[in-house]
Amino acid sequence: MVRRVIVALTGASGAALGVRVVERLLARGDVETHLVISSAAEHTLRHEVGEGTVERLCAGAAVVHPAENIGATIASGSFRVAGMIVAPCSMRTLAAIASGITDNLITRSADVQLKERRRLVLLARETPLHLGHLRNMVAVTEMGAVVMPPVPAFYQLPQSVADIVDHLAARAIDLLDLPGEAEAAAWAG
Repeated sequence: MVRRVIVALTGASGAALGVRVVERLLARGDVETHLVISSAAEHTLRHEVGEGTVERLCAGAAVVHPAENIGATIASGSFRVAGMIVAPCSMRTLAAIASGITDNLITRSADVQLKERRRLVLLARETPLHLGHLRNMVAVTEMGAVVMPPVPAFYQLPQSVADIVDHLAARAIDLLDLPGEAEAAAWAG
């Protein structure tokens, strides 16, 4: 059974996290990936991951939705999905979700996940955090989202940054509770 998953990338640092989430979902073979990349994320992807990354991600995804198209299928509650991962999730995006501001497809789709009681995983990327960030994290958590700051699991004894990124991507996907993912992520702790 093919399940739909929305993956959104915002402009926060940590673009490799979103790339690895998409790669892991594509490798499963049973997930229809709907991809949204903000214009800030395009810039960050080129800077942090390299030229051609945006094109490679778009070529792999089942559907690529322009971030400004708030009328896309994924902006409707009647379009069934298994959940959504925002990786990385900028503090601007987190604040918009917490406030119910749906001015682009990423925040609109996140809002739909919350209202439909579907999984929404936010890999919030910022440090240190001020009280506004923390309050926004509490607000989205109270609404049903899972805030997952990408904190490395050093007990796994990672040998590289790629190991850390892969572990975090596996953990984020595991939070969607897709069939078979728990086994795939079991090594990740």
